[in-house]
Amino acid sequence: MPEADGATEDSVLGSRHCPTFSVVRSDCLVFLAGLPDQSVDVIVTDPAYSGMNRHLMFGNGRIVGDYQSADNQKWFAEFHDDPATYRRFLEQCRRVLRNDRHLYLMFDSYSLLSLGALVRDCFDVKNVIVWDKVNLGMGHYFRRRHELIVFATKGRRKIARRDIPDIWRFPRIHPARYPTQKPVELFEAMLAGSVEPGDVVCDPFVGSGSSGVAALRRGCSFIGCDLSERAVEFSLARLEEFRATGRDPAQPRAARVEGESYGWLASAGVGARANAAILGVGPKES
Repeated sequence: MPEADGATEDSVLGSRHCPTFSVVRSDCLVFLAGLPDQSVDVIVTDPAYSGMNRHLMFGNGRIVGDYQSADNQKWFAEFHDDPATYRRFLEQCRRVLRNDRHLYLMFDSYSLLSLGALVRDCFDVKNVIVWDKVNLGMGHYFRRRHELIVFATKGRRKIARRDIPDIWRFPRIHPARYPTQKPVELFEAMLAGSVEPGDVVCDPFVGSGSSGVAALRRGCSFIGCDLSERAVEFSLARLEEFRATGRDPAQPRAARVEGESYGWLASAGVGARANAAILGVGPKES
């Protein structure tokens, strides 16, 4: 498996005191198969599902470009999420996740109905969380304003906080600098009750790298992959700049709703300055 950022998988997985990151170009199944058993502490990911798009027979659009073209420069390679392939993906996620740890899997409504039940074959499903994107998106009937996150455990592990709601209000990124770019706060919400500084966060569908920024802000190491060369280059450049300057070039402003309380995002393990950055108040870390 090719390496990036000058860090081997062993150096990332073995670092419990100095957070590092590694993003490689790879198919998610190949990437996960190359990781040791029980080597990561949490998996947070937004798979590039193809089911809804193929079902709707997309043509040429402002966002997806020429969807049916193999040389489409506007969109990205999607995960062929037939049930057999998705089951293999889940089995690999279970193998690499340490015992008594957490998994967060994002779904669109179509994929939740077609694939969501398979998660129960490998994990204990505890909640379905709603991401309220605040602003309306596209839609073929009702316009979409939410996405869904399945929260599941491997073994027994409670979340570290008791004040985290199951509806998360973070405005979608618009205009986004990468297709389907998610707010860093969305992944921080996933990590808020599930990690401690020094843990290893894994995302086998890195995309824009928002999950990696969230992991570093929590004092965690990060390892991930993406099939898209563009995604790997984009996320690595983003993580490098964040590590060097404390600034996120892909999301310069916090994704918050005015008047909403986000105190539950704070972390007990990273200190006041890091929490100021997490909560979007006061000075950023430098």
